[in-house]
Amino acid sequence: MYALPTAIAVTGPDLVLPSPDRHTPSAAVLQSAVRSPRSYSLDQALTEMHTLIEHHGYVVALCPASAPASVAQRLHAVRSVLESDRIAIVRSDLPPLGLAVLALQLRQLSVCDFSPGVLASAARLLSHYIYAGALLGSVARLDRVPVTLQSHAKSWVPGAQFAVLATPRPELVKVSGGGEASLPGPGFGTRMLYAPGQLASAWVTETLAPAWHSTGVAEARLPAESARWWATGKLVEFAAAIPDISVLYQLVSSVRRDDCHWCGLELIGDRCAFCAAPLPPPSERPAPPVRALTRSATALPRAATALPRGAT
Repeated sequence: MYALPTAIAVTGPDLVLPSPDRHTPSAAVLQSAVRSPRSYSLDQALTEMHTLIEHHGYVVALCPASAPASVAQRLHAVRSVLESDRIAIVRSDLPPLGLAVLALQLRQLSVCDFSPGVLASAARLLSHYIYAGALLGSVARLDRVPVTLQSHAKSWVPGAQFAVLATPRPELVKVSGGGEASLPGPGFGTRMLYAPGQLASAWVTETLAPAWHSTGVAEARLPAESARWWATGKLVEFAAAIPDISVLYQLVSSVRRDDCHWCGLELIGDRCAFCAAPLPPPSERPAPPVRALTRSATALPRAATALPRGAT
């Protein structure tokens, strides 16, 4: 047994949201991703990761898909040199604030009784229940969400604003002067975080949050990466997600678990997050043990008993 929970590591300090309680550990900010190779040598990066493994046993490193290729390459180089199967490098397409929320959820679950393999592979599952987007002053340069030619043209109109949902399903609507436009929201209880940039946040807090029936709304610091991700500094980024750790626990617990045929770790989904080995075809898998859900499982979001479409 290891003294500390599985470490959740991130590639920047902006991805570390405040802990909601004294039980939730913080995330480790990987200096090997924050600092350049000239100021932070490979030996230092190896020492950093080795220390995390020694203290926690396993490390789940969240790396945004939008990060420079050099960041991911260095993480993989560290894993290769250490020859360690205790490092999971999880790439994510979530926008910056949404990724920070995912990191917080994994931090909350790290103190539960989930094995490192289940915790790491749960990142893909939880991502499908995070509604992340932004209110933008322009979509002229936005390339991470489909934008029509008409929307591109409207973005040049002075004062135009657009509400954009990046995950779980891309959506874009123009926000009129009356602010009546809205986005398709979650069908389960969420708490919303918003991070204002160079736009007023009234539409997000007074129109979108009530329309999504968010149980709470709180302001967060805008991640430094947000302006680049959304291709404009005129924005208010937002993310709505399940805040209750008991619901998160039941959500992950309700999905079938398998043992990785390569490294032996438990996993949910179709691929091991640590060694990247795919799950064998159903005909080659052993029958899973029967798990009974507690009554609190009734609080789960719809379709929580299986991975969402596209997650496997």
